[in-house]
Amino acid sequence: MTRLAVVPGDGIGPEVIAQALETVTALRIGIEFDVLDHINAGTFLRTGVALSEEDFTRIAGCDAVLLGAVGDPRVITPAYARGVLLSLRSRLDLYANVRPARLLHDDLSPLRDRANRGIDCVIVRENTEGLYGGSLHRMSGAEVAIDIEVSTARGVRRIVEHAFSLARRGMCMVDKSNAVPSGGALWQRIWRETAADHPNVATYHLFADVAAMRLVADPTEFDVIVTNNSFDDILSDLAAQIAGGLGTAASANVNPDTGFCLCEPVHGSAPDITGTGTANPVGAILSAALLLEHLGYGSEAKAVRSAVDRAVAAGHRTPDLGGSLTTQQAGSAVRAEL
Repeated sequence: MTRLAVVPGDGIGPEVIAQALETVTALRIGIEFDVLDHINAGTFLRTGVALSEEDFTRIAGCDAVLLGAVGDPRVITPAYARGVLLSLRSRLDLYANVRPARLLHDDLSPLRDRANRGIDCVIVRENTEGLYGGSLHRMSGAEVAIDIEVSTARGVRRIVEHAFSLARRGMCMVDKSNAVPSGGALWQRIWRETAADHPNVATYHLFADVAAMRLVADPTEFDVIVTNNSFDDILSDLAAQIAGGLGTAASANVNPDTGFCLCEPVHGSAPDITGTGTANPVGAILSAALLLEHLGYGSEAKAVRSAVDRAVAAGHRTPDLGGSLTTQQAGSAVRAEL
């Protein structure tokens, strides 16, 4: 039996994850849930431990992880978030962050030109290196802060290879090699070498600022974008907004070599709406669909996505999408379509 580790987390995380789990249960495919609802900011504030060794062993012993959100305004140190999410990414070597961006309905797009609204792309992020993989901060009497961005040939090659494996039409590699030449040169060389092994995939390169501009001008030109940790963090949120907003955005953190996967909605813990019953469950439900697909339940994942599309098209939406449904009602509407 497939075992899924579930970490509801903080803020609206437990609210939206509950809807995702109800949706998976409605499929009746026999997935077993191991819910670790004690991994949260409250536990960290009480014990100082973000993720115990026992909890890590439980998670690593499952087939995949569904995570709600990590973050709480009471926690003023980055040690908590790094100790949960970044620790799991690093220790499980989940080096590929995959962020699909697909417009759910035309009226959700902020773009003026109707012909260019239909974004349907995947942004692939190197998840374990770069500025976020182990940046160093040093302060002196002159108040100097130093962050070090590290890219390795192994790290770049494997993320570029995975991005090519997802390409349907084309591949865009994004960097800032005109301003950051050392890392840029490494990415450029490995990208060209890998592209030579995929002659049927159209490839091109953009600087990060130009890519942001063109995502807004005409996102339909993009199929797969691959870039480093920090640039992807920005571009993927921009793409999510173009596709309808962060409340609908799903993501997967994957190690394609081991097959392990952690999926999560990207909206964060949203403390400002926690407990109001207005959180959008779509990002969590679509994250569950990503997870199902990764676990081999392709037809079920497709059914969930289709149900979300129909529910949104019928106007069954939470306030962030212009509707008036509660979190529970929006989840129920998706399951009614399912």
